[in-house]
Amino acid sequence: MLKSAMALLPAVLMPAVLMPAVLMFAGSAEANKVFVSNERGNNVTVLDSQSWKVIATFPAGNRPRGITISPDGKELYVCASDDDTVRVFDPETYKELHTLPSGPDPELFALAPSGNPLYIANEDDNLVTVVDVKTRQVLAEVPVGVEPEGVAVSPDAKTIINTSETTNMAHFIDAATYKIVHNVLVDQRPRYAEFTADGKKLYVSSEIGGTVSVIDVSAAEPKITRKITFEVPGVLPEWLQPVGVKATKDGSRIFVALGPANRVAVIDGETDEVLDYLLVGQRVWQMAFTPGEEFLITTNGNSNDVSIIDVKAEKVIQSVQVGEQPWGVVVAPN
Repeated sequence: MLKSAMALLPAVLMPAVLMPAVLMFAGSAEANKVFVSNERGNNVTVLDSQSWKVIATFPAGNRPRGITISPDGKELYVCASDDDTVRVFDPETYKELHTLPSGPDPELFALAPSGNPLYIANEDDNLVTVVDVKTRQVLAEVPVGVEPEGVAVSPDAKTIINTSETTNMAHFIDAATYKIVHNVLVDQRPRYAEFTADGKKLYVSSEIGGTVSVIDVSAAEPKITRKITFEVPGVLPEWLQPVGVKATKDGSRIFVALGPANRVAVIDGETDEVLDYLLVGQRVWQMAFTPGEEFLITTNGNSNDVSIIDVKAEKVIQSVQVGEQPWGVVVAPN
């Protein structure tokens, strides 16, 4: 990780809407809960997606990073990286239900579209652990490259992607056999992988390389068709570090978090051209849509806040203080 280096980089301060740290009342029954893992705070902050107020904060183990939720909204999964485990919480009561096995230093993970199994990237042992979330048993351990981080599952659930930071590859894993069937070399320090909803394209961000590789996965052999680069006036090229990536369901827009550049790039999903850069908080890392894609929430690790982006307007509308060094974010389903 480059946390200490990033923390020293200059940043543009965003105005913050300061909220209480714990327990307020939710604004509406129609609102969704937003869960933010705070890497240094060792907790999860809960926001109301209608009022954007903090409604709860609860402990989540040591160094929580990756965070996701079951399709039915009944289980919240958190990578407690320094505990070498995945902690599972009740999203309503915030009580810990149980843990799931992982390798050392789990960082990111992804659920199969059905909600089972869970694919976990373990940064310190170069494995992807496959876990049955019902039986809590390890189904497989898949050897991958050095420092695995990003995990994605294809919409048809047949392929798992892992990005390995030091090997600089996207590994394509067959979900039936747990064997690597393709390796695609990308740029330096790949972080995140995101499929389009139609399963035809895969976007892989390379933090140090400063690019996002666009991979055609519609043919038998995956192939890089384009590498998206970024340029922001007044921002040094070395600060343009792509990390989190999110694609709208219709594929019309791809959003890329640019780390210490404090920007989210807006990309045309058809042409893969950069359309705009949105100024957010300091060291923007991960992102999540609300269920209807009205809003995109970004975690900003050095300003300890999240930015709320109006997706249709492509405009930042608010920032909200959360915990210490927010890392991951997920929104409860409807």
